[in-house]
Amino acid sequence: MFDTVLLLIGPWLGYRLLGVLGIRRFADWRTSGAHALATMLLFTGAAHFAPDSVSAMPSHADLTAMVPPLVPFPDLMVYATGALELLSALGLVISKTRAATGIGLAVLFLLMLPANVYAAIEHVPLNGDPATPLVVPNPGTDPLHHRRALVDQVYLPTGWLAAQERRIKHPTPVRPRSPPRE
Repeated sequence: MFDTVLLLIGPWLGYRLLGVLGIRRFADWRTSGAHALATMLLFTGAAHFAPDSVSAMPSHADLTAMVPPLVPFPDLMVYATGALELLSALGLVISKTRAATGIGLAVLFLLMLPANVYAAIEHVPLNGDPATPLVVPNPGTDPLHHRRALVDQVYLPTGWLAAQERRIKHPTPVRPRSPPRE
């Protein structure tokens, strides 16, 4: 789970560095963050379709196991959320759709939160790794003892941040006066 946070933070810093180096598309933290979130969503969205034979990321079966029993059609829900994540990645890199996509992602992340909580409570392993706990029983042994809560608190604000449009005030153009009518 912490790898996913690094998959967000690493590209964010990388895109911002490109902005510092002169690539105007990444000239601010907000746009760089939207592109970083898009990068992360490409990987997490792809995992929703990955077969069990892929070991580099969680598989479709891993993610289906995380779906709480009260959610109908868990396989379909995993495919649907994967498709939404991939479409959201595209929506984040297109300036005109970024705001709507960011709001939609904030809602999607909230809707997916119960699956993360269920996986933590029921100790559902992910890609062969033990489940990420909501809270580690002995906080003194793990500096990231609130890591599940930390991770979920990173995604939601990042989606919301991506939704905020950069407001640039452009001066109103001065219209030339028409010659007086005779």
